[in-house]
Amino acid sequence: MTTQPFDPRRSRWIPGVFIALMLLVVVVNGTMAWLALRSFTGVTTPRAYDRGRTYNDVLAEAARQDALGWRAEVSLADATLRLHVTDAAGNPVAGSVEGLLQRPLTAQSYPLDFRPVAPGRWQANAMPGLPGQWEARLTLFGREGPFDIRARLLLP
Repeated sequence: MTTQPFDPRRSRWIPGVFIALMLLVVVVNGTMAWLALRSFTGVTTPRAYDRGRTYNDVLAEAARQDALGWRAEVSLADATLRLHVTDAAGNPVAGSVEGLLQRPLTAQSYPLDFRPVAPGRWQANAMPGLPGQWEARLTLFGREGPFDIRARLLLP
């Protein structure tokens, strides 16, 4: 059996590869951090600590709204946002509606001015000017109390 003599020049590339891989990890992590800081608007729940302490109230309100059995349908077509709300029996719900469109990425808001078009039906002009995903945050004020409505919409 013959053995080859040890040549230290043969393994000189190993530290270079290790350093290159570590630099690659640093560059990728730095890029991801830069993208995260560039896209995050910092919008969070205002007074989150206080809201967290009263979270049982939030759960009770959600249970109250679920017990109503109301169903809301939100649609957007031809720059018009339409809302149709029915109760558990399928009858239209009377009341007034307030709300806005909010863009989750940039925290831009576009107020909506709803007008009734039929019992349980409202509509509002909705062309905030920027395409993409928006969230309709609506509140129906009916006889049984307020009813929160959230719907994601895609604007062309």
